[in-house]
Amino acid sequence: MELHDVWFVLIAFLWTGYFFLEGFDFGVGVLTRLLARNRPEKRVLINTIGPVWDGNEVWLLTAGGATFAAFPEWYATLFSGFYLPLLVILLCLIIRGVAFEYRVKRPEERWQRNWETAIFWTSLIPAFLWGVAFGNIVGGVKIDRDMEYVGSLGDMLNPYALLGGVVTLTLFTFHGTVFTALKTVGEIRERARKLALRVGLVTAVAALAFLLWTQLDHGDGASLVALVVAVAALVAALLANQAGREGWAFTLSGVTLVASVAMLFLTLFPNVMPSTLNADWSLTVTNASSSPYTLKIMTWLAVIGTPVVLVYQGWTYWVFRKRIGTQHLADATH
Repeated sequence: MELHDVWFVLIAFLWTGYFFLEGFDFGVGVLTRLLARNRPEKRVLINTIGPVWDGNEVWLLTAGGATFAAFPEWYATLFSGFYLPLLVILLCLIIRGVAFEYRVKRPEERWQRNWETAIFWTSLIPAFLWGVAFGNIVGGVKIDRDMEYVGSLGDMLNPYALLGGVVTLTLFTFHGTVFTALKTVGEIRERARKLALRVGLVTAVAALAFLLWTQLDHGDGASLVALVVAVAALVAALLANQAGREGWAFTLSGVTLVASVAMLFLTLFPNVMPSTLNADWSLTVTNASSSPYTLKIMTWLAVIGTPVVLVYQGWTYWVFRKRIGTQHLADATH
């Protein structure tokens, strides 16, 4: 296996980790409007991800940095062609981070309610736009012979990409719902389990349609295996949720995400951005990669740094593993 193939796999791993972790993170943000009935319950939901949300975003920074260093042509075409949607995602992540930190800086109800509203919208919008972006990457976009995107914003809003946005939004919300059931106690936990069933059924319909569409247009034997794993894991997650096995439900919803993202990258390889104008103009792992020397240096850095990040983040989740409820909230207003 060539180094550029290795780095394609590593970037796929980073995006998979990001969607697994930030997926339930976004889902909990959406639930602040769908599940919480009052402000104390919103505080409980936000507190479930409070210690980990910023660590989850490290995966996005690493994926972007790795793409820039390993596949500069892919990075340049992607971030120039998808400039507006990626800018919206970036602004949402900035506002979302500020909302988490500033929500409790003042005791006024209006102040805190406005920041909680910001958390909801800045969780929902990126959850949808990431699906639209990856739908366009896998489905193909207008790239000319100079490796430049020559399409428009309207070209990105095609049915396949929009369905991809619906899938990521619903799947992240389902992932966040089973995470909430895993991390809370009392009435919130019970309502989260009931909501997970409804959200999961919607997710199953949308995901099955999107993955089958992907398989029929771009798939092979390996992607078919990933599709079967994703669908089977989602069904099993719904059954585990109904049985009250929140740990298994969360694990299986995570497997659904991992298998779905793996399927997208399997159908993409060896391309990194297919061209709909001419297949010969597509960006591939070969024509979009850095020099072998650059990839070699990056590989050594990844071998040293990645285990450290994984151990540290795993330790963080272990420390904050206990369930919480409204009875655990501090009496102080801020």
